[in-house]
Amino acid sequence: MAEMLDESSSIESTTLKVYRTSATVKGGRRFSFGALVVVGDRSGKVGVGYGKSREVPLAVEKAQKYARKVMKSIPMSGKTLPHEVEGTYSSSKVRLIPASPGTGVVAGGTVRAILEMAGVTDCLTKCYGSTNARNMVKAVFDGLAKLRTRQYVEKVRGKELGQTEIEAKIAAGSKFATFAAKGEKMKGPVNTVGGDRKGGRGGGGRGRRGGPGGDRGGDRGGDRGGDKGGAPGAAPSGQQ
Repeated sequence: MAEMLDESSSIESTTLKVYRTSATVKGGRRFSFGALVVVGDRSGKVGVGYGKSREVPLAVEKAQKYARKVMKSIPMSGKTLPHEVEGTYSSSKVRLIPASPGTGVVAGGTVRAILEMAGVTDCLTKCYGSTNARNMVKAVFDGLAKLRTRQYVEKVRGKELGQTEIEAKIAAGSKFATFAAKGEKMKGPVNTVGGDRKGGRGGGGRGRRGGPGGDRGGDRGGDRGGDKGGAPGAAPSGQQ
């Protein structure tokens, strides 16, 4: 679950994994912990850090400080990547594929956390080889470092490329996206199952016991009165 680090800059952090190691010494076993943390502002900046300590909170804090120092800006096209890219590190390989609006982030836990912290909401991914968390993190950042925007490529080549395929998909998908009106909240679904039974009970099907509120109560009251005093509704003996 994401943790807010700085509200002014909207920087959040997510702990990807906590490692535990132990060393056998004369007095027993001595434990140490390592934390792998990713931070980002969900607006194009993301960083990753690793910290070690004798306690988990201190290890996470160290990793967060280092991750904030190495945060990098990622080129984006809307809420997705500008083009397909592939990153490698050691025996891990990660392919990042842009997607149309509404697709979501189709990825595992490690890759998903990095993309969400960066602000990517629509992306397809595929991992090959080793799925070690630290290797996959470095492979993802290797792929993100290869991203280039259309404006950057036009400036380097000195030519106009026009609208890219990804930009065309984003424009086409935005036409079908639904947005709620400002100031209005969408109403949740209303459960209507059993509404007829509840209405029948309250309308007089059961009523009060022995009283005139319903058929059941009225019948019981009349039957009891008839059994005790004779005819239903007759006055008690001795009273005219």
